Amino acid sequence: MPFTHRLIVALVLALATAAFAAPAGTAQQNLAAQCANRETPPPPVDTSEQPAPGQKVPPPLEVPEKPIGGDRLGECGLVLPPNSAQPPSGNTAATWLLADMDSGAVIAAYDPHGRQRPASVMKVLLALVVAKELRGDMVVTASAEDTQQECTCVGLRDGGQYTVRQLLHGLLLTSGNDVAHTLARQLGGVPNAVRKMNAMARELGALDTRAATPSGLDAPGTSTSAYDVALIFRGAMKYDEFASAIKLKQSQFPGRNGGTIMLTNDNRLLTNYEGALGGKTGFTDDSQHTYVGAAERNGRRLVVVLLRGQQTPTPITTQAAKLLDYGFAMGPGGVGKLVDGAPQPKPKVTSTQESGAADAAAPGDTANGRPAPTMFGTVGLPITAIAVVGLLAAVFLYIRNKRAKAARARRQAAQAAQGF
Repeated sequence: MPFTHRLIVALVLALATAAFAAPAGTAQQNLAAQCANRETPPPPVDTSEQPAPGQKVPPPLEVPEKPIGGDRLGECGLVLPPNSAQPPSGNTAATWLLADMDSGAVIAAYDPHGRQRPASVMKVLLALVVAKELRGDMVVTASAEDTQQECTCVGLRDGGQYTVRQLLHGLLLTSGNDVAHTLARQLGGVPNAVRKMNAMARELGALDTRAATPSGLDAPGTSTSAYDVALIFRGAMKYDEFASAIKLKQSQFPGRNGGTIMLTNDNRLLTNYEGALGGKTGFTDDSQHTYVGAAERNGRRLVVVLLRGQQTPTPITTQAAKLLDYGFAMGPGGVGKLVDGAPQPKPKVTSTQESGAADAAAPGDTANGRPAPTMFGTVGLPITAIAVVGLLAAVFLYIRNKRAKAARARRQAAQAAQGF
């Protein structure tokens, strides 16, 4: 093959390598574009998420470059281990997840990072912050504002006194929004409580989650995922105050007009599922039915999450029970993992002399420690650099070959002139 032809082939190969590098670096972004709820929950069906006058809707939460918990958890369809049985029929949830609470192994899932609304399962995150920061025997006085929250409500009395433990029971057993507001005030007020909830979510690695209200009522920017709810529930179960409250079937509570009333847990799995450890239900018009719960069999503890489900043809708790049966029948293998904390950015090591030039030449994403995206993607850039080196080498060989040909031509001309 003539050298010029070889040069053309080298150029084509170099350019093809560079062209295919960009899609490799942006595979996750392409996947995100294919998943309907990768960035935000579905559009609301009512006016609950309209911002107040003068306020703006928060921008969508950033989608991590790599799915938290493993690559397969970035899929937005059914995610199963190889050769696994199909999950039970009758599941109406738009997204769900099964995981081992102790090992963290995700056993099976459907669109695990798809963003949905939490409804009252967000109270698990509030309860986690409360269990971490407030003593159970601390006495709290309810205010008139607490009693005026959008119900479901336990029935607090303005000026009534309650322990934090009693309020946790009202929060988790009967999903009291008045109780959520009271506990939020004890955390420094509603805005501060929401900030603490979101900080806790980030600490756990629940990066799809943004609390907008302490109760889980819909508001602009609210978001979570089945993966995140499992992470949050797993984190809350490490606190005895939460774990003991969530499994109560009933609890006495101070009555509004004196005496006591009996709170009954609205989680049906506590009474009809073997080994149930507790759970939390939720519903709003925008979120539809949501559920998180856990159960234990033969020393194995599983957590199940269903978001955006329906109560027909069977109640959401019955659907959860079938998924738990399915999970207990499966082996210990999985498709991903519940992380033990948010991924930490890798430290960037540069010399003192190089750091200024490097920062100017290639600015990073200071919010998450990752390099800023380029037109070639994170993988395509180094491959493109290799292609450029190959191109330069081909040009060098071409120039050297031309010079060699010219030298041979001069020698032949000289020999001809001397009569050879």
